[in-house]
Amino acid sequence: MTKPAHSAREIAADVAAGRTSAVETAKAALARIEAAKALNAVVTTDPARTLADAAAVDDRLRAGETMPLAGVPILVKDNIWASGWRITQGSRLFADFIAPQDAIAIERLRKAGAVTVGIGATSEFASKGVTTSPLYGPTRHPLDPALTPGGSSGGPATAVAAGLVPLAIGTDAGGSSRRPPAHVGVAGFKPSYGAIPYGPGFAEPFFGLSVIAPIASDVADIALAFEAMAGADARDPDAAGIAQEAEDIAGLRIAFSPRLGLDVAVDDVVANGLVSAVARLSAAGLSIALRDPTWPAGATEEALMPLQHAGLAALHGDAFRKDPTVFDPDIARQIERGLSWSGADVAGALVASAAIANAFAAFFAEVDLLLMPTVPCVAWPFTQLGPDMIGGRAASPRAHAVFTPFVNHARLPAISLPCGTDSRGLPFGLQIIARRGQDRALLRAARQIEAQLQAQQRFRNSRNTPLFCPTGQIAPMPA
Repeated sequence: MTKPAHSAREIAADVAAGRTSAVETAKAALARIEAAKALNAVVTTDPARTLADAAAVDDRLRAGETMPLAGVPILVKDNIWASGWRITQGSRLFADFIAPQDAIAIERLRKAGAVTVGIGATSEFASKGVTTSPLYGPTRHPLDPALTPGGSSGGPATAVAAGLVPLAIGTDAGGSSRRPPAHVGVAGFKPSYGAIPYGPGFAEPFFGLSVIAPIASDVADIALAFEAMAGADARDPDAAGIAQEAEDIAGLRIAFSPRLGLDVAVDDVVANGLVSAVARLSAAGLSIALRDPTWPAGATEEALMPLQHAGLAALHGDAFRKDPTVFDPDIARQIERGLSWSGADVAGALVASAAIANAFAAFFAEVDLLLMPTVPCVAWPFTQLGPDMIGGRAASPRAHAVFTPFVNHARLPAISLPCGTDSRGLPFGLQIIARRGQDRALLRAARQIEAQLQAQQRFRNSRNTPLFCPTGQIAPMPA
């Protein structure tokens, strides 16, 4: 497959300057998508609609309009409304659903000149850590078709990694747009809750956790998309303004937590790669110290899962009772479990969620940025919910997801950046987290950290030597 020659910002500059057109750019993206059908990253295309939208962008440019994303081809996850497009949530229940209007984020991207070239695969109801669905089957990893990119935004992440589009829009309720980017080697950003308006669209099973999340090859493109989508809107009662200032990374208090203070398994290649990267960031002048958040008793992802199960049951329990076979079997099990939870069980999960948010708030009262793994392992076979083993331990089906859900419950901004690969070339990611509302400061810091990580990789490639450094080179942060 042929990768696009330019980033989103370069495409927008070329289209705005007349060096190419939005129509020609869209045609090239559609050709790449067609050539990569085996990946199953893009589940719906509508060339006539796409080319009409692209022609409208060209007309707007001729009329003198300025657009920051002029002609940029984007992929939209199959659970976000895009007017006139078939949006199914990967579910047979919505196989024929046509979105009646744009989600606010998509409306804003269109206003900025972006052109939707397709709809990206998701697991059913975005509720599974592997991207496969009853309607469309599995999405394949762009580096190895026997593996999964993870989920649930596996289609958008794979499309960016494979060069089909420079920018994709996913959702993230527990890591869905951070883990897949980490597994395929691109960047994924989860904004603060409310930073980008959510909806109009489908009812969410995640009770105030899910956010619109841009995925791109680098932080600069993510920041461009974020600025186009962010900002309060009267149609979303949870949408809120965010801080305008963008701090320089120099002088920030940066913590590194190798396991987030949890008793969880991490593969050696990931653990060593993260330590190496952080040590070199420290050597480059960043003030980084070892420090873990302090969690309340019983803080586990399992304690939070009744919220997702009960949410799915509330929305789809009636359909499940009529015919459970209409669902992905893994989603059916979640709905069945949700129907069995008591009100006290769900309330207990809400209490756990609030306690986790409070613990993170206390941590970020004394720390500006947190560095930690995005994933504890690299990609695994797409036929499995998760790898059999992580860090030498037998792994539960959700053990691959341990480092992302708490961030959603605290409603914090977080970004995953490519950090390294294993001996097979399979990527993993570094996750950077900031306090709520500091999205722009996080993105600015992420651009500087990204530059250092890329310089490290160039050094490693030139020397053909490992970058592992012992943890002792990073000092503990005072309590």
